[in-house]
Amino acid sequence: MGDRLNIDRLTADAVELLKGMIAIPSPSFEEETVCSYLCSWLEAKGIGHQRKGNNIIAEHMTDPSSPVLMLCAHIDTVSPSPEYSFDPYTPDYEKAAEAVSDIIGRLTGASEIVAGLGSNDDGASVVAMIAAYRYFRNVSGGAGGLQNNPSHSFVVGPSPCGQGGSTVLQATGTTGNVESPNMILVLTCEEERSGKNGMTGLWGTRFCNRGEMIEGCTPIDHAIVGEPTGMRAATSERGLLVIDAEAHGVSGHAARNEGKNALYIALEDINRLRNHTFGRISSRMGKVNLNITQINAGTAHNVIPDSCSFVIDIRPTEQYTNEEILNELNEICESELKPRNLANRSSATYEDSPLQKAAEKLDIDTFSSPTTSDWMRIRCDAIKMGPGESSRSHRKDEFVLVDEIRKGIETYIEFIKTI
Repeated sequence: MGDRLNIDRLTADAVELLKGMIAIPSPSFEEETVCSYLCSWLEAKGIGHQRKGNNIIAEHMTDPSSPVLMLCAHIDTVSPSPEYSFDPYTPDYEKAAEAVSDIIGRLTGASEIVAGLGSNDDGASVVAMIAAYRYFRNVSGGAGGLQNNPSHSFVVGPSPCGQGGSTVLQATGTTGNVESPNMILVLTCEEERSGKNGMTGLWGTRFCNRGEMIEGCTPIDHAIVGEPTGMRAATSERGLLVIDAEAHGVSGHAARNEGKNALYIALEDINRLRNHTFGRISSRMGKVNLNITQINAGTAHNVIPDSCSFVIDIRPTEQYTNEEILNELNEICESELKPRNLANRSSATYEDSPLQKAAEKLDIDTFSSPTTSDWMRIRCDAIKMGPGESSRSHRKDEFVLVDEIRKGIETYIEFIKTI
């Protein structure tokens, strides 16, 4: 019959791994300990990997001439909200279950959830992707792992014991229904803060688009970016362009109406920005969104301000590069505009992409995501999909359902088989 791998076991391993991750504080720029924990876990399961800073890379290459798929998720978190109903690192699961029941509107048992900071964003994607990678790689991991037999691939089949409700992945010969694909698992740091040492630093130095063929880089054809989407497939996401603007005037005494008021200059620019329309409209995402989110001016009530600073938050679509947007705004503003980062571009799945076709074949809902991710740093055909819900991210009482992790593992496996 060959070796058999039970999805229940993969899910149980994923849940325990996630609980271990949650117990380790890992805000952006402080991922060293959780990275070490993950490396030790992978080593114990017999999964070869490389650590690059606080990033983890595992490669399973069966045919270098065939397309390469990257699975990417991030291991860092935001800082915890002070409004948590339970300890965000070592939660009391009875309290957590009560809080979750209030959120989702139904009773939830403690065994049905994994709660704590990073459980939903992005720990659930991390552990589900590791499970999918283990499945295709067929790695030995002791009593809880998989049998190491590279001559086997896997198909979904019924439980050998005839027990209802248990999905089993059954090994077959290499002529079976599933081939083992070229896969690279990348677990990144600093995603939440757009740091330079995560995917920003890896793309172009360790990985590249196959069309670029940069020396020393592994070419990537397709990528799945793991983020909490309810296992819906985001085929586009907005970019992020933050601009620090400063209007310059001349100070003077307010009583004598002297000087040139920088605040008035800024307000005129803000009014122009508020009414500005970008001409190119995305069929997937609509128009470019622009908002003024902060403003600061003045030192005293009787001094005409010679400087006024304000912040422009822009969410681009794939119709514009960040450089194009900056140039367009410079044409209408008197204030000095300084972008914080031009690299956080908008992203979209390629037309006729096998990722798009796989989503359609499996009847997976597709949508355009308003939030950013490591996708904006990955310059190849990609899609964003993972267990959990975006609405739970960066909020108090974060959680993910065990059933969502299980569904994530199953969907990743079926999706990869369909590409």
